[in-house]
Amino acid sequence: MPIPPTFADLGKTARDLLNKDYNYGSWKVNTTTKSKSGVEFKVEGSQCHDTGAAYGQLETKHAWKQHGITVSEKWNTDNVITTEATVEDKLVKGLKLGLETALSPVTDKKNVKVKLALKNEYIHAAIDTDLAPAAPGSTGGCLANAATTAAAVVGYNGWLGGVQVGLDLLRSKMTKNAFSLGYCASDFTLHTYVNDCQEYGGSVYHKITDNLEGGATLAWLNPSGRTRFSFGAKYQLDKDAFLKTKLTSDSHLGVSYVQALRPGIKLTLSTLVDVRNFSHGGHKLGVGLDLESL
Repeated sequence: MPIPPTFADLGKTARDLLNKDYNYGSWKVNTTTKSKSGVEFKVEGSQCHDTGAAYGQLETKHAWKQHGITVSEKWNTDNVITTEATVEDKLVKGLKLGLETALSPVTDKKNVKVKLALKNEYIHAAIDTDLAPAAPGSTGGCLANAATTAAAVVGYNGWLGGVQVGLDLLRSKMTKNAFSLGYCASDFTLHTYVNDCQEYGGSVYHKITDNLEGGATLAWLNPSGRTRFSFGAKYQLDKDAFLKTKLTSDSHLGVSYVQALRPGIKLTLSTLVDVRNFSHGGHKLGVGLDLESL
């Protein structure tokens, strides 16, 4: 039996079908390379068409598989430097320990996150504790924020059940709660959830044929009573290209075409059309280029 996914990954197949490969409204370039010593480098860059704002991020990752240790560093154009170190399957099989630090030299904001996860064929549990030191001279204590998120997913014969709870440790109160139930088979997945008793929803994914996939998401918001949904499909044209399309409750039609130009080079063209205001313009286009050499 496969290991259950994390709580955040429940319903991921449907979300990826409807959200991934749609980069309309921006230019994007992603580059991934690997050195001879085993260090991975990933550079991401994008520019928004509407505002002209540019964003970039550099990530390095080095894994010592024989010791179960992985160290990664990220630096983005918001001048936030993030470092994460993890140890997996060394103390106990299935146990993963992690420490993540974030620093903004410009604002002098600091953040520390302690991560713990345990997984086997029946359960995938995780606890993340987010600690933010107080500003110098503050009278409220040494911490400005201390939040913990605990989640667990249990799986049996394809059935998946999960729960997630958020706690504010400084104020001793619950900040969020979520419940989920789903079923995963070889060719389809079902997922339902409740978030903070405010949002009720679900998703479905179906691999119809070897070349065709379909999916849909639906959510009802309380107390507004608003309903949002989206559904779409992916068609594999050949081994190097596929076409995706989706329609949302906002009457937005999205279309994406992904073509592998050669091994390691992928081009993505996408567009978003406002069907209700077709003649008024405001439609969005996007171009993405992924370069990978590992």
